[in-house]
Amino acid sequence: MNHITIIAGARPNFIKVAPIIYEIKRRKEEGVDIEYSLVHTGQHYDKKMSGDFFEQLNIPEPDANLNSGGGTQAVQTGAIMVRFEEYLLNNPTDLVLVVGDVNSTMACAITAQKLQVKVAHVEAGIRSGDWTMPEEINRLVTDSITNYFFTTSEAANKTLRTSGYGDDQIFFVGNCMVDTLLRSKHKFMKPVIWSELKLEKRGFFVMTLHRPANVDEGDKLKKLISEIMMNTNDMPIIFPVHPRTKKILNEMGINYERLHMVDPMSYFEFNYLVERSFAVVTDSGGITEETTVMGVPCLTLRDNTERPETVLIGTNKLVGTDPRNIAPTMKILFAGEWKKGTIPEFWDGKTAERIVTTLIKL
Repeated sequence: MNHITIIAGARPNFIKVAPIIYEIKRRKEEGVDIEYSLVHTGQHYDKKMSGDFFEQLNIPEPDANLNSGGGTQAVQTGAIMVRFEEYLLNNPTDLVLVVGDVNSTMACAITAQKLQVKVAHVEAGIRSGDWTMPEEINRLVTDSITNYFFTTSEAANKTLRTSGYGDDQIFFVGNCMVDTLLRSKHKFMKPVIWSELKLEKRGFFVMTLHRPANVDEGDKLKKLISEIMMNTNDMPIIFPVHPRTKKILNEMGINYERLHMVDPMSYFEFNYLVERSFAVVTDSGGITEETTVMGVPCLTLRDNTERPETVLIGTNKLVGTDPRNIAPTMKILFAGEWKKGTIPEFWDGKTAERIVTTLIKL
């Protein structure tokens, strides 16, 4: 194979594909016969994903944008499939490479296989076991029709082997997000709020909440935030918040002087804060990986995780979705008894090298 079509549909996808593209370009300069195209499905419109974003990640603007955002998950998935099919028919390729677990991942994998194009899945084999999460359905469907699996952990390898896949299909390579994180550390940018609030290193929390189970029920959200506020020792909490969540918070009258609800930040600004925070409270999977690498305590407000290595090896703890679990967990944190955490195997900044080496061999 010498032409790879790389799919991305949301900002986290681009963060994952950036090191792969960088490595393909490097190998090509060395004379390796390998080409790629980058297709943006347009699943998420993000005003912060400007030309600067691609430049900072050291990747070119996408070769195509399918503009398939908006609508229900079914409308969006259908639009991506229709437009990606047309793209593939006009732009033949040897392999479609999908990443993560968004609708674009599943939709493009299905489309490719129906056109008899092989599929590689980066971040394959991870499972939360929670079928109420749209991402879990995307993972299950994508992996059921994938040819080559690039995995982040031994747990993912085991899941795939149990599903009947052989070692000639499973490649334990590590975590692409870590590649980008380590390569980008010198680019982290101080957000305006740092100076405005006179923030100090280890003197504040960062919080993100976006899962429907946490934010869609106003009363539950109110209780969660109330418990967090009561147990964070008067530290400022920086809460980059999605407009939809902000609307619910305003409707519920949730307003605390030291809870700073800010617009979503750029990757570089957000991680500047995370690296310097006392701890992170989140319901995101990706952030638990970043906190593990940066050695920052992370409290995950979920009952399950598709990234168990961040709990077993890293700095993450599953607090659950019951607000009553917050106080005892914060007590451990402020007592200085939080686990130290180590870095999982192959989370070393060389994942993209391993992926591209494997693609060349294939």
